[in-house]
Amino acid sequence: MTDLTYVGAIDQGTTGTRFMVFDHDGQVVSSAYETHEQIYPEPGWVEHDPVEIWENTKSVITTALAEGDVDAAQLEAIGVTNQRETTVLWDAASGTPVYNAIVWQDRRTTDRVETLEAEGLDEPIRETTGLQPDAYFAATKAEWLLDNADPIKLERSRPDDVRTRAERGEVLFGTIDSWLIYNLTGEHVTEVTNASRTMLYDIHDLEWDDDLLEEFSIPRAMLPEVRPSSDEATYGSTDPDGFLGTEVPVAGALGDQQAALFGQACFDAGSAKNTYGTGSFFLLNTGEEAVESEHGLLTTIGFQRSGDPVQYALEGSIFVTGAAIEWLEDVTLIDDPAETEALARSVDSTDGVYVVPAFTGLGAPHWDQRARGTIVGMTRGTRREHIVRATLEAIAYQTRDVAEAMEADSGIEISSLRVDGGAVKNNFLCQLQSDVIGTQIVRPEVDETTALGSAYAAGLAVGYWSDLEELRENWRVDREFDPEMEQRLADRRYERWSEAVACARGWARDEEV
Repeated sequence: MTDLTYVGAIDQGTTGTRFMVFDHDGQVVSSAYETHEQIYPEPGWVEHDPVEIWENTKSVITTALAEGDVDAAQLEAIGVTNQRETTVLWDAASGTPVYNAIVWQDRRTTDRVETLEAEGLDEPIRETTGLQPDAYFAATKAEWLLDNADPIKLERSRPDDVRTRAERGEVLFGTIDSWLIYNLTGEHVTEVTNASRTMLYDIHDLEWDDDLLEEFSIPRAMLPEVRPSSDEATYGSTDPDGFLGTEVPVAGALGDQQAALFGQACFDAGSAKNTYGTGSFFLLNTGEEAVESEHGLLTTIGFQRSGDPVQYALEGSIFVTGAAIEWLEDVTLIDDPAETEALARSVDSTDGVYVVPAFTGLGAPHWDQRARGTIVGMTRGTRREHIVRATLEAIAYQTRDVAEAMEADSGIEISSLRVDGGAVKNNFLCQLQSDVIGTQIVRPEVDETTALGSAYAAGLAVGYWSDLEELRENWRVDREFDPEMEQRLADRRYERWSEAVACARGWARDEEV
């Protein structure tokens, strides 16, 4: 057998699961991907089947290793990255989920969040967790599951309700990283970036917060142990009698957006990236300082290496960007996402049309849970090309919303923005993004930086890579985009975007959320 070794990365996202094998240069050796079902039981509800996600994870690992002619024993470590706030509860003895995973996009707990705000708890929550109270985060999802999950799914020999069993540590809570690590290693752990997205974790003292656990009635016994993102002690190893047939340490994990920050080599304060996936997530590294936002952004943990202080970040979470392209497919305005670039270029402008893709509300910096998708400015002459272009422009405008808040909070002028995710293959969008923000857009050669970041975290932990400088050397530019549009025109169109956003706000009534 060859003595070459690699690091693997599980990238468990909103729409599917990927496994990628990376070599020492940070290049992709092989990759496999499978989608999973999106479950919509009621308007505003979004669920995934955790068992399907785990089965797909095993499948893509097996497929990628086979296609790359890589033996599992050649993996020095596995890293995990994941859709962050999506919440799972499972039976500790059997490993069986007590309910479907409630996805980060889910809005069923909107009323609960509004109650928190009415009770004046929004500011204390922000101070402790860095988060704007929202149904987006895991706390209210876990609370809902404890109150509503069906105890029939638990072991029949123990018919107590879910909450009672959780208080005994017999039902476990986790985000998707915990669920995968548990199935890979049998250990119940998470790491700091995912913990920071639960709305239960004190990002300053780095511990679960007793007051928040009490507010949401979350038993401490069900919580995972919180570890560094890159953990020299590792989270555990795969079962040699399991599907891989060998022990591979699982040594790193990061929430998907923090993983992209790490994969983009944004290791220093002031460096920034934006990932264009189902949603878009703009992160600015603020170093060891947790900068409190006054402009609707989140303060979050960027990453932590074993023995080092945590690095913090400001984040602008945009709920719908790539999902807006999927919506164009759903309503048959396009047959394939690749069409959008040519269709958008075929018209000089949107002809006054603006699309606000607030399908699950508006995230940063607006935080309007009751906003809904809106198209304004249509006339009898509006064609699908205008709507397609307006949808791409919405992605760029939402990013400018966040960029302006980011600069106001940090005092840092963002002169260069590193971008990644599936949508950045679209050159029109990258150029448009540069024009709208007035900033250089830099696209790396390896645009699957989410998986790469988790591979880096795991590889650093086991010594596959020696230090951050080695990772910086791996980062290579594919293409840079500089502003071409006249600034006055870009500003005028952005002002009209803001008016379109005002039309979308506050639309959903209680019975529609």
